[in-house]
Amino acid sequence: MSDTLFESVDIARLSTEAADFETRLDALLAWEGVSDANVQARVEEIISAVKARGDAALIEFSNRFDRLTAASMSELTLDAGRLEQAFRGLSEEQRDALAQAAERIRLYHERQKPTSWSYTEADGSVLGQQVTPLDRAGIYVPGGKAAYPSSVLMNAIPAHVAGVREIVMVVPTPDGVLNELVLAAAHLAGVDRVFTIGGAQAIAAMAYGTASVPRVDKIVGPGNIYVATAKRAVFGQVGIDMIAGPSEILVVSDGGTDPEWLAMDLFSQAEHDEDAQALLVSWDESHLAEVEAAIARLLPTLERHEIVRQSLARRGALILCRDRDEAVTLINRIAPEHLELSMADPEALLPQVRHAGAIFMGRYTAEALGDYCAGPNHVLPTSGTARFSSPLGVYDFQKRSSIIHCSESGASTLGRVASVLARGESLTAHARSAEYRIKD
Repeated sequence: MSDTLFESVDIARLSTEAADFETRLDALLAWEGVSDANVQARVEEIISAVKARGDAALIEFSNRFDRLTAASMSELTLDAGRLEQAFRGLSEEQRDALAQAAERIRLYHERQKPTSWSYTEADGSVLGQQVTPLDRAGIYVPGGKAAYPSSVLMNAIPAHVAGVREIVMVVPTPDGVLNELVLAAAHLAGVDRVFTIGGAQAIAAMAYGTASVPRVDKIVGPGNIYVATAKRAVFGQVGIDMIAGPSEILVVSDGGTDPEWLAMDLFSQAEHDEDAQALLVSWDESHLAEVEAAIARLLPTLERHEIVRQSLARRGALILCRDRDEAVTLINRIAPEHLELSMADPEALLPQVRHAGAIFMGRYTAEALGDYCAGPNHVLPTSGTARFSSPLGVYDFQKRSSIIHCSESGASTLGRVASVLARGESLTAHARSAEYRIKD
């Protein structure tokens, strides 16, 4: 084992009592997810090519970027039978784990389903709301360095529960390598068709449609900077879930949790990539020192130790605060994607938490359980957007239509109100349309 594995851990130590605390915290939290001009120009070029040349552009870009030799889109298309084959070919242990996770995710999301409603006013007019699913959803699944069957389940199952008629999935396959776990997850989650394409070209194909790839109503799922930039570019043409930043975790500990547990919880997010963020807040200074020692002790045992080391050095921190109240203030200031309340009585803090994507309660609830099989969705708002955004859910694959059914009497009553307001806005056609229905 090389000496590099035993380098001291470089992780920031912050105190809320320090004069420079606010400045240092701001610097740690700063994240600009917007791509540079070169990336944007390249993405615009790819999108334009797909709009103009459709399948031919998809084949060209897939061959170039993923080192393939496809001659037609049929070579980049997988049907439901191939997905089922992948599931049947897994080991029993893998099949059972995927099936258990899928069922838990499905049961949780079934509880999210909103219903249509209406009420009748005294004059017989009916007002309400009708909830309908999207016709077609597109799911982007990353390929390349890592495979994410969990991402397939988390994105496709809510769409299926919502009643989406067709679910299309795209996944890049560099060097033609198919991940059987990803395909098996697509089978379990109810995906109808898979195209082995990726990058900005896959986003453009789903947004505008080609001869082979159908146009979708909404695109969900994570990806690299080219995918994120393309999603931003096509928003409005289609819906998107969010523009996601790096993964992040904030752990708040009362000092009673095993330091090694907390170190590994921090590692679980830091190992995603060098830009991921892992923060620990406590009002127990000796506890923070114990966690820091556990980090140094356990880091060399990780397969992805170099990524974790860089992540902790760039954006990690152990933060000493004054008390529980100040910890809550920090939670709402940071608005983390994942929040662990690692304490004896997390319920006492919960009502004060206003901004967090997912909240993991108590010492035994590792964030990693939420990533795979707890049930709630792991597609969560990042980079402070939990202040105004929510986890992906069934509601993201449905839309709501207002229902207005006026009785004769109701139309007359409302017509008088509308007439006054419309004429006040100098929109006389509006006013006269309403006035035609007023009874004398």
